[in-house]
Amino acid sequence: MSGVQKITVAEGDDGSRLDRWFKRKFPHIPHGRVEKYLRTGQLRVDGKRAKGKIRLEAGQSVRVPPLPDPGDKKPPRRLSDADVNFMKAMVIYEDNDLIALNKPAGLAVQGGTNTTRHIDGLLSALSYKGTPPRLVHRLDKDTSGVLVVAKNAKSAAWLGKAFQNRRTTKIYWGITNGVPRPSSGEVKGYMIKGEGLDGREIMTAVRHGTPGAKHARTLYQVASTAGNRAAWVVMQPLSGRKHQLRLHMHLLETPLAFDPKYTTDREEPGGLSEQLHLHAKSLTVPHPDGHTIELHAALPPHMRTAFDLFGFDENILIEEMEA
Repeated sequence: MSGVQKITVAEGDDGSRLDRWFKRKFPHIPHGRVEKYLRTGQLRVDGKRAKGKIRLEAGQSVRVPPLPDPGDKKPPRRLSDADVNFMKAMVIYEDNDLIALNKPAGLAVQGGTNTTRHIDGLLSALSYKGTPPRLVHRLDKDTSGVLVVAKNAKSAAWLGKAFQNRRTTKIYWGITNGVPRPSSGEVKGYMIKGEGLDGREIMTAVRHGTPGAKHARTLYQVASTAGNRAAWVVMQPLSGRKHQLRLHMHLLETPLAFDPKYTTDREEPGGLSEQLHLHAKSLTVPHPDGHTIELHAALPPHMRTAFDLFGFDENILIEEMEA
């Protein structure tokens, strides 16, 4: 057991959330115990009680209570050269503040039950000055496309606020089973976590006023069709709910092709890979210095196959979607 520590916040940690700063310093302490330290006032900032979400400032003093020793916890797995090359091949943009990746379908962003290989565990391959970048948003495991990571605490803070305040513009491309009607519009309503017939967690549409329900809005436009079998749909989420686009396409009775959770009795379009056909195509992020960063990710192989099969031309002009 260590004694009480008082740690001065470094310049590079300016803007970090207290709970995330603590987790980086002491990764062996479980989250529940960190919450207890905060709740009981054992973890303080400049001598005062604090909440985990507060943003630290360089030079502040953080009181850390006595902590249990890490014991014989295994050190993080050293990445292989193959892992390092795998991550570096994903990079589509990099500057002093962030790195943008084109995440492949099937790779989780974070670990969980039975998930040991994930983006978060591989980020040390992209370390800058010895510090691995940090996640600032998420994509579903089976969704490919633009994923941004922050290179330092300051950029993590402003990127986090940009996502939280909906100041980013996200554009997704999907292939639907069937053709949405009407061909463009908005899907909106309330959604909540539920349970599918197989017991897996899904999102379900509910009425306004349902406890725990959250409002979600999506603009969509059909860019091209393959008869009545399938459509290339461009989607812009105006909110950031879990599985939002997948649920909204399902509510139009044209779920995304080979979506394992949001399905229909209609037979899947022939010739496609049995993978979710959803891709985060572009992301526009406002930078604090006034300029705008526009990021674009090439289609993954299984969606490129679908485009070639159906004759979809990704270079056609798409009428701009308006919020």
